[in-house]
Amino acid sequence: MGTTGCGQVRAGAGWCGAAAALALVVATAIALDAQGRRAPAGGAERTLSHGGRQRTYLVHDFGRGGPSPVVIVLHGGGGNAANAVRMTGFDRVARREGLIAVYPNGTADRDRGTLLTWNAGHCCAAAMENRVDDVGFVGAVIEALVSSGRADPSRAYVTGMSNGAMMAHRLGRELSAKIAAIGPVVGAVFGDEPPPQSPVAAFIVVGAEDATVPPNGGPLQLRALLGRRSAADRNVAPAIDQATYWARHNGCGEPARAESAASSQRTWANCTSRAPVVFHSVKGNGHAWPGGEPGRTGAARPVRGFDATEEMWAFFRDQRRPR
Repeated sequence: MGTTGCGQVRAGAGWCGAAAALALVVATAIALDAQGRRAPAGGAERTLSHGGRQRTYLVHDFGRGGPSPVVIVLHGGGGNAANAVRMTGFDRVARREGLIAVYPNGTADRDRGTLLTWNAGHCCAAAMENRVDDVGFVGAVIEALVSSGRADPSRAYVTGMSNGAMMAHRLGRELSAKIAAIGPVVGAVFGDEPPPQSPVAAFIVVGAEDATVPPNGGPLQLRALLGRRSAADRNVAPAIDQATYWARHNGCGEPARAESAASSQRTWANCTSRAPVVFHSVKGNGHAWPGGEPGRTGAARPVRGFDATEEMWAFFRDQRRPR
């Protein structure tokens, strides 16, 4: 009875000392990532009550003491936060650059609890139909990080894939006072968007061979994945309209054009708002995160010649929202 506690039996002191040393080694190993660096603080799922719902999100904090830049990464329709971590590889950049990477979860119907979506306005599925306040939710996440002292309020960025990219556009329009730049990947606008509250820099990536969000505009091909007759209530506009929308509202002049083996690029750098816009149509890429991993089994495989995560961060790091 008395032999199970280290403080109860002196004869067990040697064993207890060894056990304590082993526990320390295990704890240290758990706290380090595969590269031997400190793992992100607060990596567990966090919960926030908003709009009558319990919302969840992952925070992978690689910040280095002071207020750090924040990148919010939104999963695609039918995905989730853990899926976004794996698909985008943003932790790799966050670890190297000292960022806070945040991966929120969308919402679902009760009978389709694994198919999470965002209410981007005209898309997608349950979140759109239920008019979920995803703008308020993401705004509350940013406020929580800023109020904790961990996040730099002038350097909050939002990216996302597909439905998450559409949501990034909406957040750029409606949370302009909190967001320094957006980075939609294989997303779309619908052609009837109101002006943003204020200019926001934008880095836009589309797949030239996207069969889900058609580059020339038209109906979304998400019905089977999201279990709906139609995932959206309106056709998407041509892919380039994402860039021209932001260029127009950011007060930009004519774009510069460039061609590479990886992409066709347009850059609007001469903008009265000082909020530039970059558009990449990635050659050979379908409905996938270029340079990342497929979103699910059987999904389109991303190309390797263009790394959307690295290119996006190179753009984000120069953008700051006026305090």
